[in-house]
Amino acid sequence: MINSIRSIILESISLKNALLQDEEVISQILKAISIIVSAIRSGKKVMIAGNGGSAADSQHMAAELVGRLNLDRKPLPAIALTTDTSIITSISNDFDFSQIFARQIRAIGNPGDILMLISTSGNSKNLIKAVEESKIRGIITIGLLGRDGGTLAQIVDIPIIVKHNNTQRIQESQLMIEHIICELVEQQLQEYI
Repeated sequence: MINSIRSIILESISLKNALLQDEEVISQILKAISIIVSAIRSGKKVMIAGNGGSAADSQHMAAELVGRLNLDRKPLPAIALTTDTSIITSISNDFDFSQIFARQIRAIGNPGDILMLISTSGNSKNLIKAVEESKIRGIITIGLLGRDGGTLAQIVDIPIIVKHNNTQRIQESQLMIEHIICELVEQQLQEYI
């Protein structure tokens, strides 16, 4: 078991080293930070969505923005679309599970807002429908994706792809990227301190 533990840690380190050298990923992260900062300065909000572990990551990221990460500051406008079980279950029951995020976007999304999608596969129907609804409403979309990015990589405005096939390692790296984004957004928004 000791060797298994070391092997898992080494796999995670290896993926993060690959990301460190991936100029495309770094460039896309910088674009995401810039767009989020610009949107918040314009009075817009960040909506975040994902399924399963990515739903938990959506909540985590929203908490970092609304609460704080490193700096004592005003709250930044962010909401995880994964948190209201009454909304999610009613939409699933009355319409279809694929509509759980798109319908929320239709209700609260405005032009210039940001939709951040977190997915290891990039192929979840409810996330694809959320992007389709966002495009109608003039909402900028960012995909934090895994594997080859799936369908979402082709339709979001800014795809950030962790190119790996192991879901756990992808999620570990996505969490690191989420923290990078939140930390640098917070640093850029000094007027909120």
